[in-house]
Amino acid sequence: MPDSSRTVSALKDALRQRGMDPSGLTPIGVRPKLGEYITALWKRRHFIWMDARHRVATQNSRDVLGRLWLILRPLLDALMYFVIFSVILKVDQGMENYPGFMIIGVLMFRSTMRSLSQGPTYLHAGKSMIRAFSFPRASLPISAEIRDSLETLYTIVIMLVMLVIVPNHEQPEWTWMLLPAVYALQLTLNLGIAFTLARIGFIFPDTAQLMAFMGRFLMYGSGIIFPLEKFIDGDGLMFMVELNPIYHMVLIYREILMDGIVPSAEHWLILSAWSCGLLLFGFVFFWMGEVTYGAEQR
Repeated sequence: MPDSSRTVSALKDALRQRGMDPSGLTPIGVRPKLGEYITALWKRRHFIWMDARHRVATQNSRDVLGRLWLILRPLLDALMYFVIFSVILKVDQGMENYPGFMIIGVLMFRSTMRSLSQGPTYLHAGKSMIRAFSFPRASLPISAEIRDSLETLYTIVIMLVMLVIVPNHEQPEWTWMLLPAVYALQLTLNLGIAFTLARIGFIFPDTAQLMAFMGRFLMYGSGIIFPLEKFIDGDGLMFMVELNPIYHMVLIYREILMDGIVPSAEHWLILSAWSCGLLLFGFVFFWMGEVTYGAEQR
């Protein structure tokens, strides 16, 4: 690396001697410094935002119902799981408001599930753009997660309406104001997952298949559809469940929306630590592979 730095400096000195300004030139195939990388991402924030909005607006443009699918998909998901687990398997016995329990779990987990299943494909999906343009590759996971967050806003509105109109008819309380804070932590967690899996998926394309399985495992192991306390015996196994940030995320959603209480600091701290820690790790991990993303995979 020192030799390459001296070479770049020598080239810039030679250009200055010829009356040229080399200040805008940067070496090719060299990973930028972390601060420079973040600055480059910030300069492209408007493009990232517009790309995410455009994709949300056009993703269902060929369908007859168009953007109405942003509303229908979460409704159909909730209905399917309700029929399977309440009507057929009857796991709701002894629960006061299983419809609300299930609606919150299924609809809010959908966003994290997409990060798990689609994160490994972000770089492969953007291959043509990577080949054609020079830009921070982290723009691709960020744009995808912004797009997903915009779609999730529709899901949140549907969830709140369903909580009010479906028996037991939850009533809005002041704790509902904490919803944006939980949502922000979930988006942070999703972005950390996306950064991490995007690089792993670039190296090992089969990661996408493994994450589809892992997403289903997390659904059943995080209390998304049924209360784990009814089926888990033993403190050791429950301790392992409580290390899972998704378990705490969904629990916080349910407590502020159904119970009208402020969740304990333990749940907030565990979710915050996972979200911020995974985002930091994922971003640095992704940045470390920056120079490899434009090369053909062997």
